[in-house]
Amino acid sequence: MKRTSVAHLNCSVAQALEVVGEWWTLLVVRNLMFGQRRFEAIQGDLGIARNILSDRLGTLVEHGIVDRVKYQDHPERYEYRLTDKGRDLFPVIAALMAWGDKWAAPTGKPLELVHVCGKVATATVVCDQCGAPLALHDVKAKAGPAWHRAESPAT
Repeated sequence: MKRTSVAHLNCSVAQALEVVGEWWTLLVVRNLMFGQRRFEAIQGDLGIARNILSDRLGTLVEHGIVDRVKYQDHPERYEYRLTDKGRDLFPVIAALMAWGDKWAAPTGKPLELVHVCGKVATATVVCDQCGAPLALHDVKAKAGPAWHRAESPAT
């Protein structure tokens, strides 16, 4: 079943979900972040249908999140590498992982992130101005420079 688009919403979250909101997409990005670059490796690890993986990788390439790079001529074979735009999704993956570790991993963390300092790290969103952790009760939303009411989607 085709999902409904949220592209008409004037919302950065909605616009991001238009690109990476399919549930396999961030898992593919996660695998790329942790070193899997080849279709067969990603497909085997995730157990995702080949056509769905091909579609997700195509979308990631189309949106400049992943580059498709030839590594063999005969037969032609490609691997997938994250672009800067793709690597910028790391905080999203790390935050989802932290949430999942807390709320959806009853037997414990399936994976840990070890920082260059040598310690196991948990993603924490902080204010880029003062460095304090961001919590819902400490922020308020206000209209930004590109704010406008969303138009209704065409029917």
